[in-house]
Amino acid sequence: MADTAELQARKTIHVDGEWREAASGATREILDPADARPFVLVAEGDEKDTDLAIEAARRAFDQGDWPHTPVAERAALLRRVADLLVRDREELGLLESRDAGKTVEEGRVDIDCVADAFRYFADLVAGEAPGRVVDAGSPEIHSVVVHEPIGVCALITPWNYPLLQASWKIAPALAAGNTFVVKPSEITPMTTVALIDLLAEAGLPAGVANIVTGPGHTVGARLAEHPDVDLVSFTGGLVSGTKVAQAAAPSVKKVALELGGKNPNVVFADACATDEAFDTAVDQALNAAFIHSGQVCSAGGRLIVEESVRDRFVAELARRAGRIRLGRGTEDGVECGPLVSEQQRAKVEAYVDSALKEGAVLRSGGKRPEPSPQRPEGGYFYEPTVLDRCHREMKVVREEVFGPVLTVETFRTEDEAVALANDTEYGLAGAVWTADAGRARRVAGRLRHGTIWINDFHPYLPQAEWGGFGKSGVGRELGPAGLAEYRETKHIYQNLAPKPVRWFAG
Repeated sequence: MADTAELQARKTIHVDGEWREAASGATREILDPADARPFVLVAEGDEKDTDLAIEAARRAFDQGDWPHTPVAERAALLRRVADLLVRDREELGLLESRDAGKTVEEGRVDIDCVADAFRYFADLVAGEAPGRVVDAGSPEIHSVVVHEPIGVCALITPWNYPLLQASWKIAPALAAGNTFVVKPSEITPMTTVALIDLLAEAGLPAGVANIVTGPGHTVGARLAEHPDVDLVSFTGGLVSGTKVAQAAAPSVKKVALELGGKNPNVVFADACATDEAFDTAVDQALNAAFIHSGQVCSAGGRLIVEESVRDRFVAELARRAGRIRLGRGTEDGVECGPLVSEQQRAKVEAYVDSALKEGAVLRSGGKRPEPSPQRPEGGYFYEPTVLDRCHREMKVVREEVFGPVLTVETFRTEDEAVALANDTEYGLAGAVWTADAGRARRVAGRLRHGTIWINDFHPYLPQAEWGGFGKSGVGRELGPAGLAEYRETKHIYQNLAPKPVRWFAG
């Protein structure tokens, strides 16, 4: 690992087809979460860089060819991007691991999902009708509803799934014919930087795709407030998302927000009736809570389990959580990597401390692991943690922890289970585990969350909308609605036989 002095600063700001340094000359170290050492220096942009990027995107939209490029050509470009992602899968998967701390295998899966998103939106726009004909009740009237690109899009993405979350915005934005400026998280920007190069290699015209690396309080804030931006799409925390919405309000631009969740995983006793079913439910509860060290907006961090199976379930869950292999994501055999930063680990530790003070019972984890060859001493590691005897008044149950922490609550009746699962200001995702098909449908129908899994947790489909209720945000990503976020709808009404109205006598 190189020292800071040995690192060559990368030009990571891309404006109008050209890579450049920050206007101020500022740089930022990007740290490997596994050992807290810098592995690359990037440009640290500010408001000036952001304004230049917005100007380029505005020019490309107002004067360039991309918004008017035939749909078939736009779709073909997206498919070329998908092919390039597959070509560079190993390199990008490793880079995602270095950037975000996840295992290389998780990084590879992420790249596969990014390619799937580009292909899905290519197929979606290519298969659409050119407009929806509206029956006006007269053969002399031709009425059609068409969709047009919204304009310049500001895309602000999070640190936990850097390239995946960027693709959920970039692919539909391009499919619809928009131009954009993307601001990746300042601590995990590298795969998004790499994607901009792939877009250019695929033939995207200069100025259509722009990136500014830098912090949220300068770059993100300027993107949200700038009057030449037509849409801002933000994925991140509730506090930051609220600020984005407030900054965007004066210019009345369209806003899409995905703000996380506090996601219940409801397990009924009948889902554990056999040893095989029990094993599956426990395994899925581990996956729900601890994949990517719990740094997932849809993480099933709230286990809500029927009281009659609670003791057995929690005991086995805690035993398996204690056996999860922590380490650097690039090491063989590692199942879970570090948290993304020291700040994030300190936040997780504070939540666990508060839970124990409020009466939670620690069943496993709850501390930093001992250093080892796979876990360098400087890395931001934290043990997968199971907190039993939790209740709704606890801060750890109410707020999004975004770390490897699983809280356990219990219920006796179906109504109580639903009430607990819905007792949150968020509403992103949730799951119900039961062998009763009728109960599964009833509970899924009553849960106020944007995605409900039955006897599963975490899978998503690019053709199905993703987003939440309540404070989990507004708008949807993926699916047809995800494309609609990046479009304006226009009604064109043509009178084929115009004649005087004679409303006025004149």
